[in-house]
Amino acid sequence: MEGHKSMFDGKLVTVWSAPNYCYRCGNVASILDIQTPKEFEFKEFDAVPDDERVVPPARITPYFL
Repeated sequence: MEGHKSMFDGKLVTVWSAPNYCYRCGNVASILDIQTPKEFEFKEFDAVPDDERVVPPARITPYFL
């Protein structure tokens, strides 16, 4: 799946910012870099491979202590 989708003759663009959404969709993500209304570029990127992914430890916010 692409990281973006253009609709209505390019007047509307949906950009996915989360690669492999919920670790099950297999999509790529993208960033839309707009220079002018007619000059733009999609920068796409994949998710981090499972064996390289690091989940940070849960932390309690000091506000509630």
